[in-house]
Amino acid sequence: MSTVLTETEIRVVGSLVEKQLTTPEYYPLTLNALTAACNQKSNRDPVMSLSETEIMAAVDRLRDENLVYLFYGSGSRTVKYKHMLPSVYELDAAGTAVMAVLMLRGPQTIGEIRERSGRMHEFGDLNEVQATLDDLSRRDEPLIVKLDRQPGQKEARYAHLLSGPVDVTKLAAAAERTSSAGSASNDRIEKLETEVERLSSELAEFKAVFDEFRKQFD
Repeated sequence: MSTVLTETEIRVVGSLVEKQLTTPEYYPLTLNALTAACNQKSNRDPVMSLSETEIMAAVDRLRDENLVYLFYGSGSRTVKYKHMLPSVYELDAAGTAVMAVLMLRGPQTIGEIRERSGRMHEFGDLNEVQATLDDLSRRDEPLIVKLDRQPGQKEARYAHLLSGPVDVTKLAAAAERTSSAGSASNDRIEKLETEVERLSSELAEFKAVFDEFRKQFD
């Protein structure tokens, strides 16, 4: 890719695309709204905690690349921000939605892409998703790449190339951390379930003793 974007720049553009397509009544975004969108905890991987200063630095560079521009509404001095992703990369609606999902949520399977892009673009079936992925990957300068299936994964995933070649080692390490976190979470859940079962058993025993005691006064 001629222009390599940082992780923060990817998050800024991806957030602008998502909000334009899902909540057009609030688009373009103010700096405050853009910051909230970038740091959103749902539908983001990884979850980030960016300051307005970091976001503005990203916006300034994105403006140099013509990917973001400032918007002033009539009668308002509040600066708002819009993206130009489809124009810069010659994307249709389907391609824009796919890129947004990959930018905001990392590598995804075909099924995940279809499910998670639903609010931005409705694909009729997985074949339509695959056709869009093929188009994005077969360009003279590919925008996405199909990754080799990693250990423990049932399907191959696709990733965007706007930040340059994908670091598979880094992805594998992140997946391992997620898996470990999931395992730890499962352990905690199992312990809680055991504790609940123990407390339920003790409560049942207490109720039986109490019922037996009450019969003495009936």
